[in-house]
Amino acid sequence: MMTSLFNTFESPYLLGFPLMIFISVLTSLFMFLTDNNRLVKNQLSSLSSLLLKTMTKEIFAPLKKSSHSWSLLLMSTMTFIFLNNIFGLLPYTFTLTTQLSINMSLAIPLWLGTVILGGKKQPLHSLAHLLPEGTPMILSPFLILIESISILIRPLALGVRLTANITAGHLLIHLTSLALLNLINIIPIFLMTFSVFILLLILELAVSFIQAYVFVMLVSLYLEENSP
Repeated sequence: MMTSLFNTFESPYLLGFPLMIFISVLTSLFMFLTDNNRLVKNQLSSLSSLLLKTMTKEIFAPLKKSSHSWSLLLMSTMTFIFLNNIFGLLPYTFTLTTQLSINMSLAIPLWLGTVILGGKKQPLHSLAHLLPEGTPMILSPFLILIESISILIRPLALGVRLTANITAGHLLIHLTSLALLNLINIIPIFLMTFSVFILLLILELAVSFIQAYVFVMLVSLYLEENSP
């Protein structure tokens, strides 16, 4: 029996091994096999390849050519977040992206990499973002302080946004499933609640992809500001 509603965010263990990590690692091995003539592509692999190519073109089209070396890192991050969001919807699994520590461990290195890139390749251009052109001298210290704070809280915004959206969706699905169990003897209300549950599940599937895409898109915007 669950003692707390938030117990649904605790990772299930089997023989002392976290099940969600095992599922994520095993699935990643099957998705990123070497593409060679010995493998026969099916519809699923062809669709996933087409989707990744389309997303890569859309994300990196506005960026300069020097930033295209980040494509593998960012698309791998998006795939990792999407897979964890999806597998977290399965019974007896655990969603890693509901943990702020996991999301911050992804957001901070990516954000810091863009900042270091800008400071190394074009320091003057990066510092110019702190003070808009034509700003009155009396307002310059305040604007520099505000812009510096906004840059420093970017990784926090990335991590909190992903955590809040995934957690909220999982809580809604969990509450709806509990209502289904309590209303199973009242057929009309049960059917209505079940319809709401299916709609929430479809919505959460869409949110799983959208949040992964938004996370990587924001990192690409930070990269665009700092790329030479």
